[in-house]
Amino acid sequence: MKIVFLDAASVGDVGNLDELAALGEYRSFELTGPAQRIERVKGCDVVITNKVEIGQEVMDACPELKLICIVATGMNNVDLAYAAQKGIAVKNVAGYSTDSVAQCTFAMLFYLMNACRYYDDYVRSGLYAQSPIFTHLGRTFAELSGKTFGIIGMGAIGRRVAQVAEAFGAKVVYTSTSGDNLNAGYRHLPLSDLLAASDVVSIHCPLNDRTRNLISETQLRLMKPTAYLLNMGRGGIVDEKALAQALDENRLAGAALDVLSAEPMSADNPLLKVQNKEKLFLTPHIAWASREARNRLISRTAANIKTLFGL
Repeated sequence: MKIVFLDAASVGDVGNLDELAALGEYRSFELTGPAQRIERVKGCDVVITNKVEIGQEVMDACPELKLICIVATGMNNVDLAYAAQKGIAVKNVAGYSTDSVAQCTFAMLFYLMNACRYYDDYVRSGLYAQSPIFTHLGRTFAELSGKTFGIIGMGAIGRRVAQVAEAFGAKVVYTSTSGDNLNAGYRHLPLSDLLAASDVVSIHCPLNDRTRNLISETQLRLMKPTAYLLNMGRGGIVDEKALAQALDENRLAGAALDVLSAEPMSADNPLLKVQNKEKLFLTPHIAWASREARNRLISRTAANIKTLFGL
């Protein structure tokens, strides 16, 4: 069996890639451009991809292809209908990053909520060493306990975030963008009511026709000026220009985003021009990528190959 991994750089330096190599004649490439796809996939039984697009052109040029493994949960980079027509199996990996995303959600929230950057800068500047008292109260911070924690999207990650929020003493409410998961054990609210009531709004839904620009100018104006907005779902869910304006007009306490409308980030993204920089925390789509999550991702991809080929 011939296996090719087209964008191995997307999973970084994980220690269990040998699980894939043990399954057959294995090749990997750090990155693969559109013009390189056919050449690299041709003759292979299995192609592994994270973000490289596999469409009709590639499938037609590679008649030996039997399985497309997506080392991610989202499957929008593969023409699923055409793969089914060609009899090519497509397998993704779901649930591998739940704990990683939940952990990053709270890391980003507390970085803002507890003014971590400010206090670290204060100590490192030498000002604390010159202080006449043992403490410094330059920034006010509040406890999560007793606050309303609103979750948009109550899938596996949303449920895990809800559990952690409850452990900190928050009251969890949620809205379902799909209309499913209406019996999640927490109070369900329409989106407008959730935004108005919540002290923290955390997004954990997929990007689709229902959620694109779900949080725009109108929705941001419903939120409390003391509230925090977190986006761990997909970048296109939040109108970034409207969010930048809300932060600079002090209509939000802060926002943390791990996902952006264009990735890598475009140089003219309005969030790069936010003046109230202490209110914004950005990371480069890393919430999914704990070491353990990436190892699970590779192991479950290997399992998908074994299952299809009866290994």
